[in-house]
Formats: sequence, C-alpha cells, structure tokens
Amino acid sequence: MKPTQIPSRIDDPPHLLLWSLDEIVPTLLGLVIGMMLGKALICLFSGMLITNLYKRFRDNHPDGYLLHLLYWGGFLMNLGLLTRKKPLSLKNPFIRRYWP
Repeated sequence: MKPTQIPSRIDDPPHLLLWSLDEIVPTLLGLVIGMMLGKALICLFSGMLITNLYKRFRDNHPDGYLLHLLYWGGFLMNLGLLTRKKPLSLKNPFIRRYWP
C-alpha cells in the first residue's frame, strides 16, 4: 500500500480525510443519485469506478491537463451561458488571432 501524501502547500487541492476533493466527489455524487433512484449500491460502485478511471488519467498527465482539455474543447466558455454573464477571465479558445 502506497502512503497517502498530505498536502503541505497552499496550492495543493483540498482534502477530505485521506482523499482529495476531486477524487471523492464522483463517489458521493453516485451515492446521492443512487439513493434518489433507489439503487444506491449500483450507483456507489459506478461512482467508485469513475473515480478510479479519473485517478489513472490524472496520474498519467500533468497538473491542470483536464482543465486544459475543457478549455480547448470550449466547455469553459459555455459556463457563461448558464449564468447569463460573459466570462471575464477566459478568452474564446476558437479565436486564433487577437489582433487584426
């Protein structure tokens, strides 16, 4: 068993007990959705499977890679549509030249 690293710097992700927040959210979300559907055990295991696949992906890529993929896919720009506000800090990823 590998030892769990406890964050020691301010830019490390938040932890809940021994798991980082991005690892535990799919499992808890699967449990909550499973309780609403009446299939808690099945959804809990599917959340754990998603967490395991995400950990494999995250360990094989540099920090922030998934966020980079979401940005270049245009998904982060669409978050402004949900709040009816224009995002202030993110440029449109499909624009290749900013100056005419």
